[in-house]
Amino acid sequence: MWVLTNQISRDGRAMGKQRRHGSSDVLVDELYDTTTELRTYVEGRLRPLGASVARLRALRILAREGVPLRMRDLSEMLGVAARTTTAIVDGLERDGLVERVRHPEDRRAFLLSLTDAGRGHHAEAEAEDARALAVATGTLETAEREQLRTLLAKIRDAVGEAAGDASPER
Repeated sequence: MWVLTNQISRDGRAMGKQRRHGSSDVLVDELYDTTTELRTYVEGRLRPLGASVARLRALRILAREGVPLRMRDLSEMLGVAARTTTAIVDGLERDGLVERVRHPEDRRAFLLSLTDAGRGHHAEAEAEDARALAVATGTLETAEREQLRTLLAKIRDAVGEAAGDASPER
C-alpha cells in the first residue's frame, strides 16, 4: 500500500511524495514529527511558568535524587554536554531555583541542590507537564499507553546499543 505524505519545502510549498506504507522512512518521519509537535506543545505550556523541558528535566533529577549532585553527574543523567548543563544551571541559579556550592572534598567540583523556591517551581512545572501530556495521550487507552512505552523503550535501547557499538571505547 502506498501513502501520500505532504512535506513543506523551504519556500513553504506543499510537496506530495509517495512512500510505501510501513517503510522505515515514514516511521522515522512520524517519530520526528510527533516528537517535534509534542515538545513544541509542552514548551508552550511551560513557558508562562518560566520553565522549559530542559529546565524541568534538571529540576526533576535534582528532586528525585534528593541529595546534592555534582555538575558532572547531572550532565550525565541529562545526557547532554557539560556546557549545556552549565547553561541550564546558570539560569536556574539566577532564578533562585538551584544552589551551587563548592564540593567540600574536590575544589574543582560544584554541588547542586534545589532551593525551597526550586522545589515549589518544580512541583508547579511538573503539574503543568502532566496536564500537557494528559492532553497529548488522552485518546490512548491504558493498554495502548503501555504498548507505546514498551515500543519507545525498545527503540531507545536499540539506538543506545548501536551507539555503544559505534563508540571508540568498544
